[in-house]
Amino acid sequence: MPSLSKILLPVDFSERSSGAGRYAKLLAGHFQSEITLLHTLTPLHHEFGALEIAGTMLVDVYRIRADQATKELDAFMAEELAGLNVRRVVLNGDPAEQIVQFAHEERVDLIAMPTHGYGPFRRFILGSTTAKVLHDADCPVWTGVHLQEARPAASVPFRSILCALDLGPQSSRTLAWADWLRKAFDARLTVIHATAPEPEAADDAQRKWSNQVHRAAEAELQLIQRDTGAEADLLLEPGEPARVICSAARQVEADALVIGRGSAAGVFGRLRTNAYAIIRESPCPVVSV
Repeated sequence: MPSLSKILLPVDFSERSSGAGRYAKLLAGHFQSEITLLHTLTPLHHEFGALEIAGTMLVDVYRIRADQATKELDAFMAEELAGLNVRRVVLNGDPAEQIVQFAHEERVDLIAMPTHGYGPFRRFILGSTTAKVLHDADCPVWTGVHLQEARPAASVPFRSILCALDLGPQSSRTLAWADWLRKAFDARLTVIHATAPEPEAADDAQRKWSNQVHRAAEAELQLIQRDTGAEADLLLEPGEPARVICSAARQVEADALVIGRGSAAGVFGRLRTNAYAIIRESPCPVVSV
């Protein structure tokens, strides 16, 4: 059964981090979780490069920056997180690597962090810290481009949860996590699967094939639902996955969208190759399991 005893909140002191922090507060308050606020200092040689600077000077610069980061981290959301079990940690190194390593070593149950919505091509690259964490972390990651718009934690209910499945090998685990969240908040759960779109000028053979794919996908979804015991409504819609899934999120007024990571794209779905586009376009936070 999933657990949420430890939540990791990477902090860069931006409003986006504060938005992620409000969701972390909501979850921690509900599950009595420990929250770790983690700030990573980029190594100085990344900034100074080949410039000849005395080693003692670098040590002094780093100490000053570390002291300042510690003070800022101590003050970050201090009032909002008061009363919760909170740790504050400053590390040195590549941010994505430190986040993933810390989460693994500390057996973190969830990483909550925002991402950026830069331009139409951002979904195709893994250049951002969040994208790297999504790629490498072995625990669920709670993220989204609109986390900075989060309302105060006490007013953010989870009444409707959407779970997108691609029918890959991780689908049962993804649905089980979504159903666990549903039970925790007594929410409504809907499962969405995007099937291949039917060609505009489809002939009888193509329409027959599309119907067969639809029925096979529906049967597979029902099997996964039965195996997990999840209480959920099922939706199957043809079309490009990110568009179909994000449209469904708006339709059911989802407060959170749960998707899977790490599955190979197959004939029934293409969620893996569209995961970042889904996160970027989703109207609500996305949990990548």
